[in-house]
Amino acid sequence: MLQPKRVKYRLNFRGRRSGVAQRGYNIEFGEFGLKSQEAGWVTARQIEAARRAMTRYTKKGGRIWIRIFPDKPVTKKPPETRMGSGKGAVDHFVVVVKPGRILFEIGGVEKVVAQEAIRLAAAKLPVHTKFVDRGE
Repeated sequence: MLQPKRVKYRLNFRGRRSGVAQRGYNIEFGEFGLKSQEAGWVTARQIEAARRAMTRYTKKGGRIWIRIFPDKPVTKKPPETRMGSGKGAVDHFVVVVKPGRILFEIGGVEKVVAQEAIRLAAAKLPVHTKFVDRGE
């Protein structure tokens, strides 16, 4: 699973999810992409599940680019712990996704294959997405 080798600050605030993507909204590498329609957190596990679904469907044909990286630590306190006594330990990492962000790109396959692979990947993600073409 994806996670940073090291981080500047071990614990983060939750932050806000308002606004649209400031970068990463164009298809740069492949011919087709998966674009986010809403804001949300995507975990490293969800990215890996989507990547596996796409790779399995394309039968390792073509090329897949992951355009997002989970670099935000999310903490969690152990179950049945009383309130207080500081913030919990880092549980997992997420990426903050905003509307317009390209999540995955795929190239080297026909459009129908790319559409189905991206549809399978979108089913694994917690945000509404749409299939985009390089022409759009």
